[in-house]
Amino acid sequence: MDMSVPSAPLPGRAVVIGGGFGGIAAALRLRARGYGVTLVDKCPRLGGRAQVFERDGYRFDAGPTVLTAPFLFEELFALFDRRLADEVDLLPLAPWYRFAFADGTGFDYGPDDATTEDEIGRLSPRDVAGWRRFGDHARAIYQLAFDGLADRPFHDPRTLLRQVPAFVRLRAFDSVWDCAGRFFEDDRVRRAFSIQPLLLGGNPFTTTSIYTLINHLERAYGVWFPKGGTGALVDALGRLLRDAGVEVALNTPVTRIELAGRRVRGVRLGDGEGLPADVVVSNGDPMHVYRELLPREATTRLARWRLDRASLSMGLFVLFVGTTRQWPEVAHHTIWFGERHRELLTDIFERKVLADDFSLYLHRPTASDPDLAPAGCDGFYVLCPVPNLEASGLDWAVEGPRLRDRIVAALDRTVLPGLAASIATEFWMTPEDFRSDYASWRGAGFSIAPKFTQSAWFRFHNKGEGVDGLYHVGAGTHPGAGMPGVLLSARVLDHLVAPVPA
Repeated sequence: MDMSVPSAPLPGRAVVIGGGFGGIAAALRLRARGYGVTLVDKCPRLGGRAQVFERDGYRFDAGPTVLTAPFLFEELFALFDRRLADEVDLLPLAPWYRFAFADGTGFDYGPDDATTEDEIGRLSPRDVAGWRRFGDHARAIYQLAFDGLADRPFHDPRTLLRQVPAFVRLRAFDSVWDCAGRFFEDDRVRRAFSIQPLLLGGNPFTTTSIYTLINHLERAYGVWFPKGGTGALVDALGRLLRDAGVEVALNTPVTRIELAGRRVRGVRLGDGEGLPADVVVSNGDPMHVYRELLPREATTRLARWRLDRASLSMGLFVLFVGTTRQWPEVAHHTIWFGERHRELLTDIFERKVLADDFSLYLHRPTASDPDLAPAGCDGFYVLCPVPNLEASGLDWAVEGPRLRDRIVAALDRTVLPGLAASIATEFWMTPEDFRSDYASWRGAGFSIAPKFTQSAWFRFHNKGEGVDGLYHVGAGTHPGAGMPGVLLSARVLDHLVAPVPA
């Protein structure tokens, strides 16, 4: 049916563009506030980057694999008198991460302070006291930024100005790397506890130390894995959307946001159909939304300034491998460091060149759920930070196979001996896939980078820039990337979007 878009907004109707966790959470929150909600996504299934690939009896999660802050998912189910625990079995991980260094050393992090202290003490006894002080600092940052500010809108600069004294007191202007350096002497420990920004698209040497709050989040609420993979969590949220009465349209791209003056009146779909609404929430990359779905003149000067000067997150090369054997000694999450650290990150973020070396995040979900692979087999997701598509001269049709070979060889000679001879199925994604599949601007893995000058008020606002009735959730807006960040961005809508009158 060709639904024309009226010149006046349709009261009580909302369209959510994008079915990632931010979009799903936004749709549920709007539905709970009385809106009739339609969620549209260009992907073949819900989840946004949390797609699922089924290959030769192996089940691979394509996107986020680290689950913290399960209470944010519990909130969504509670909106409709349901319980997350009745829908998804969350498995606690132990350890949370294993850190492996180029010199052959390593240590485990989690699942409790005592275990972590023992591991740090084995590697660097002088840093145990620093670990305790680091925990106190991370807690203070968490209480300020997560508890107090993460779900508050920041489109008013006075909101930021009121927090400046607290930011100064906690040295939030420092980078995560510099912050870790105040507490840890051993370079390996310092690397380990400043690496988290890389899982959110940021360079630890430039990312604001606000992100040290992740350490407290992990220590307070643990690290979990949904049985069946992250896709099982998406499936449970899909059932909740259906039961709540949210309409979901998949394989449905949006080509533009329709305006009447400076107010949204709906969206135009790829097949030419119009979908009317008086509220439009975008879970897409704001860089794409403001450049491709809206006329440039509709946005504010501030938004155009951000668009022209934005510093993007890095790109991602993700290798998926199913094997004919298992490595039971390998943890669920492994951070594998190459020899270079600062220099490698400079290559990726600043010089934008693809180096011969790398550091890796190795995800072995079959450590927790063997049913994700055939009996006696393992499945792996290997994430390698690479330059985004701002880099010139990179042909991923050529570089992809080369990088795959280097990664397999490196893992074969270190943590996964025998890997090369045991691969049953494999494929990979490059920044070009992120651009085409997820409309990520220039193939950036996480929209704009989480530097201080691109955080809070400096980030794309949750309230549309110069367009009434438009709102943003997801990685590119406040508070930022990661599952907790995008879920909190949807909670911001509770402060911005009025309920439908009874």
